Amino acid sequence: MTDMRAALLHGVRDMRCSEVPMPEPRGDELLLRVRSVGVCGSDLHYYLESGIGSDQIREPMVLGHEFAAEVVDARAEECGFAPGTLVAVDPQLSCGVCEWCQDGHPNLCPQVRFTGAPPHHGAMSEYFAAPRHLLHPVPAGFDADDTAMLEPLGIAIHALDLARLKPLESVAVLGAGPIGLLLLQVARASGAGDLYAIDPLAYRAQAARALGADAVAGNLDAIKEWTGGRGVDVVLEATNAPIGPQHAAEAVRIGGRVVLVGIPEGDEFNLKASIVRRKGLSFKMSRRMRHVYPRAIQMVERGLVQLKPIVTHSFPLERAAEAFALQADYRDGVLKSMIHP
Repeated sequence: MTDMRAALLHGVRDMRCSEVPMPEPRGDELLLRVRSVGVCGSDLHYYLESGIGSDQIREPMVLGHEFAAEVVDARAEECGFAPGTLVAVDPQLSCGVCEWCQDGHPNLCPQVRFTGAPPHHGAMSEYFAAPRHLLHPVPAGFDADDTAMLEPLGIAIHALDLARLKPLESVAVLGAGPIGLLLLQVARASGAGDLYAIDPLAYRAQAARALGADAVAGNLDAIKEWTGGRGVDVVLEATNAPIGPQHAAEAVRIGGRVVLVGIPEGDEFNLKASIVRRKGLSFKMSRRMRHVYPRAIQMVERGLVQLKPIVTHSFPLERAAEAFALQADYRDGVLKSMIHP
């Protein structure tokens, strides 16, 4: 059996590049040559905490679920793909038959096999095998990084679906990391009126301004000032802070709507019941995404979102540990690091 190179997480802040067996496609899976993998916020939870909730790393694990690849399988043409086709890969393999899948919510499937979540290895490797129905060819002009970024863009699109944004409603995005910057752009494309961003890191706040925020600041007091104390109609919370949901509740207006997209450190968040109850707030928990890749591709094709400004750093596979350390420590103005196997 031929081996390949992969980046494996062995424990907290312990990532090593080593040889692992090549994947062997089974059933309707096709062999892919991985071209670009994004370091996601959820990957950082594994890197810094060894897990997210019940999903714990118990043996060396290959992370990576935001990725682009080329179809190199010998059966490519009979499966409808020209050899070398660049594809985005949906990391979510739902069962398709449970109550939630049948009801149109494959992102909530209890039997889901999610790429890069224990015990299922991810794509920070030279090759990967995936079912052909999860492969989304991209138009000419998309490079590998653009294609990998379609996955986090899909997360943003799904969150805006949950927000049910009305034309010209005011929106605040809390957290101007990659997901927050995509939420900001999708909110604008979805008809948002006044659009604000809050992030304590000045370079991230300025990135939000460059990508379309009407105003940015480092703390919540600014929202009270901007809205005359009313609060915004919708808050999109995209932080990793346990206090994030509480900040969202403080920033939104009476009767407003909050979508929680971020994953809090320590698997817990803080939320004062009285403010939620007295304001009569509506909360939605955003869990991955539904079938949104076609819309994500169209949004990029039409110039409604910019992906390239979010990708600030690139690393070869052998330097994956550096990419994770940089991202975890918020150094060198990093927004999104991409790994190129």
